[in-house]
Amino acid sequence: MRICLLTEGSYPYVVGGVSSWVQMLMEGLPEYEFVVYSIGAEGKDRGKFKYKLPKNCIGIEEVFLDEILALRSSDMLEGILTGQEQQTLYEFVRGKHTMSIEHLAEIFRPGRWKSPLAVFMSSDFFDVIVRFYREEYRNLPFTDFFWTMRSMLLPLFFLLQQKLPEADVYHSVATGYCGVVGGMATTLSGKPFMITEHGVYSREREAEIIKSDWVKTDFKGLWIQYFYHLARIAYRSAQRVYTLFEHNGRIAVDLGCPADRIHIVPNGVHMERFAHIEELRDHGGAFQVGAVVRVAPIKDILTLLRAFAIVKREMPEAKLCIMGGLEEDPDYVAVCYRTVKMLGLEDVEFTGSVPVAEYLPKMDVLVLSSISEGQPLAVLEGFSAHRPYVTTDVGCCRELIYGDSNDTLGTAGAVVAPMDFEAMAYEILRLARDYELRRSMAAVGFARTKAHYTYEQFISSYRTAYREAAEEGSHGGRRV
Repeated sequence: MRICLLTEGSYPYVVGGVSSWVQMLMEGLPEYEFVVYSIGAEGKDRGKFKYKLPKNCIGIEEVFLDEILALRSSDMLEGILTGQEQQTLYEFVRGKHTMSIEHLAEIFRPGRWKSPLAVFMSSDFFDVIVRFYREEYRNLPFTDFFWTMRSMLLPLFFLLQQKLPEADVYHSVATGYCGVVGGMATTLSGKPFMITEHGVYSREREAEIIKSDWVKTDFKGLWIQYFYHLARIAYRSAQRVYTLFEHNGRIAVDLGCPADRIHIVPNGVHMERFAHIEELRDHGGAFQVGAVVRVAPIKDILTLLRAFAIVKREMPEAKLCIMGGLEEDPDYVAVCYRTVKMLGLEDVEFTGSVPVAEYLPKMDVLVLSSISEGQPLAVLEGFSAHRPYVTTDVGCCRELIYGDSNDTLGTAGAVVAPMDFEAMAYEILRLARDYELRRSMAAVGFARTKAHYTYEQFISSYRTAYREAAEEGSHGGRRV
């Protein structure tokens, strides 16, 4: 069986998170072939893989958004769309109602147009944009509106016309561009399509857009609505949608995913990687705070630094070690370094990407400061290394720390509100001052991971999922 994994802004260019999940999935299922269709942000990353491809990964096809946006077309075509096709694109652009991927497939099926820019650069679609502008955005400059629409829609129109690798199952790791592309694949090929929703992609994009400088304020709502619309189309196209925990499943339903398509498969961790790490000891030396996290805005390293500044005032010998990649957002890394200097902090180390299993034995408590997560592998790895965690209340963290309604194991750390550095500092200090509390919480985290979040359980679930998908077929996918 061959599975086509559709990734976006992650594998194989970014270390950790969804990328680690993809690598673990392929390595754990050597009996299946995988091909990766990767949608990246910038062409400068072409071929710069952060992972050694498993033997059963037979190839990676790369496409980059900046290269799509740099394409130029010299001719504007006229009269290429029917009235119904114009209306379909108008409804898509408005994003008020969930539409069927089949309607887009009729317009964008591969081979229909000589140029992938033909539809966007046609007078027919220009009329659609003008109509939408006059109805809802006429108080704003049209030039700004047009270039915003181009940035939003041109990549999707291009991607919908690309020929995907042949596969028995198409599997997207997000509901953005790659989710809609997966819907196109199942429609054209009749092969099954599934989604794994790690966080809630559309909500993560919303948080990113609100804080961003690259989207003009007047158009932030338009971008946010667009990504929610893509998510609804992706949900409706997939035969199965896998989420990491029940709460995310409920959110997906609220966002338009049919409830009967939701399945829960938690992440799993290689606990044996940490088998050499002893249980937490009261070593009597400087208290070591650790964070296994790439340095990026969504991980909110600034809140962690502010919390550590408070810890440092109370415990001058405390140290902070931030273990994760520094390549994703150099500007944000620079802000973090400036913040360290501004706060007058000492004993803060940014290690870059390191073998985590070699560093965790040195840590007394681990911290996750993210403003958005799914089910973070870093927390499960910390638990596997017998370390308690202080996390923000995002994604599945509350369930990991406190357990669900059927879990009687106890508490494995503490949960605080996102961006609340004072509460974070309080919890770090509370654990720092009580070794027995740290030790008992670490034991709970280890037991919870062993019971519910092992790599073997994770792989077994997806082995079954792929087999059942192939046996059942797409149930609704059709050739156009």
